Amino acid sequence: MEHIALVTGASSGIGEATVRDLIGAGFTVYAAARRVERMQGLAELGARILSMDVTSDESMTDGVRRVLADAGRIDVLVNNAGYGSYGALEEVPISEARRQFDVNLFGLARLTQLVLPGMRARRSGTIVNISSIGGKFYEPLGSWYHAAKFAVEGLSDSLRIELRPFGIRVVLIEPGPILSEWSSIARESLIESSEGTAYEGNARKVAGVLAGVDVPGRASPPDAVARAIVKAVQSKSPAARYPVGGGAWPILAARKLLPDRAFDLIVRSVYGH
Repeated sequence: MEHIALVTGASSGIGEATVRDLIGAGFTVYAAARRVERMQGLAELGARILSMDVTSDESMTDGVRRVLADAGRIDVLVNNAGYGSYGALEEVPISEARRQFDVNLFGLARLTQLVLPGMRARRSGTIVNISSIGGKFYEPLGSWYHAAKFAVEGLSDSLRIELRPFGIRVVLIEPGPILSEWSSIARESLIESSEGTAYEGNARKVAGVLAGVDVPGRASPPDAVARAIVKAVQSKSPAARYPVGGGAWPILAARKLLPDRAFDLIVRSVYGH
């Protein structure tokens, strides 16, 4: 029996690589994103293209209805859509903070709500939530991004226990630095929100650190994350979380082992604070 997967944020980066790898593993994949014009290559591979905005309830509802009408089921949901918005909490408008949560958390939660009735009825299914090592550690001028990813971690951990009686698995993927558009978008938002403020100098330091790890050898290709996702969805007993990519394991180990003051010193020294 063919397995049906829905992947959000599929127009680039981790999402695009995940669609390719799931197709290669034999899945029928619905690739969802706002920028459908960027998914022609995926369509040529056999992906079924969906226009979807995870900040729009109507868009998500219509997308899930289409998949269910076409395929009759959704076995795997990969909640990948997300972005990083950086800037000092004092300077970032609350409207932008809300958008960060709408994309990174509430869209993920609403799409999960929409696929759960079918999974629960079949007593099977896998929800894969793309978090980040940023859901476990912290950076200056990244408070809203880290808050959203910490929330994804807590939501997923609770949901994993909540859905276990129905045969539904919940998996967290925790990428480290990945070569994608994410870093450039985060840096641009950081510089823009900090220009002319008391935080401008610190923002340039943080942007420099982000740029410094956004290079081959320090950041991993999106394929590394895609492989972890495929491994998780094909496993009979997937792990609760999969740290993956450049620096993920050392950073998470340090955060787990070191007291807050010691970890603060490391963060301050890296970011020039």
